[in-house]
Amino acid sequence: MSLVDSVRKLIVPIHKEGYVFIAIGAVATLVLGQLWAPFGWLGTLITLWICYFFRDPVRIVPQREGLVVSPADGRISQIGTALPPPELELPAEPMLRISVFMNVFDCHVNRSPVAGRVAKMAYTPGLFLNAELDKASEDNERNALAIETKAGIVGVVQIAGLVARRIVPFVKEGDHLAPGERFGLIRFGSRVDVYLPQGVIPLVSEGQTMISGETVLADLSVNDTDRVFRAI
Repeated sequence: MSLVDSVRKLIVPIHKEGYVFIAIGAVATLVLGQLWAPFGWLGTLITLWICYFFRDPVRIVPQREGLVVSPADGRISQIGTALPPPELELPAEPMLRISVFMNVFDCHVNRSPVAGRVAKMAYTPGLFLNAELDKASEDNERNALAIETKAGIVGVVQIAGLVARRIVPFVKEGDHLAPGERFGLIRFGSRVDVYLPQGVIPLVSEGQTMISGETVLADLSVNDTDRVFRAI
């Protein structure tokens, strides 16, 4: 491997949504450093963390019809059945819901879990409760998408958390998404819920760590039996 290739592997791209925050951090660091040197060092650490937070790494997305990949980096906090958000105007019937919680150290660029068309997108203002709480799916600020696939509608909901104050969508209604394609970003700690049609079996467990665009959550084309998991 050449030196150039090695450097490219070490340098992770930064999403453009982070540029303004990085600039603010850099300017604040310069100003505070003039007042007192330790402030400058602290500002440098914070600015480096902002760069890390807005990283946008390349992901290797599995390519097979029916696969559902994780829309976010983080940890699965809940797996169960729940009614989809009313703003998506889906039938009021329980769907399988898989929730991925992102802390402030996870990559916050969100990716489409499936291939399909954005049939509906709705933003709902709300509170900023802890995103791990079940009621956060109803009370918090959120942006919901209904993605039309060959196997039915898949819902994806970006939910703001305690720190998050802004959900940034990259798509609009009518857009066609490929699996793993970037569709939005949440600034700072938050959660993403995926709603899958009835009968779909989850292939992951609560507490499992997800890699956005790579970890397979479920398979819409296979009626598999429940999988068993253990921590080792």
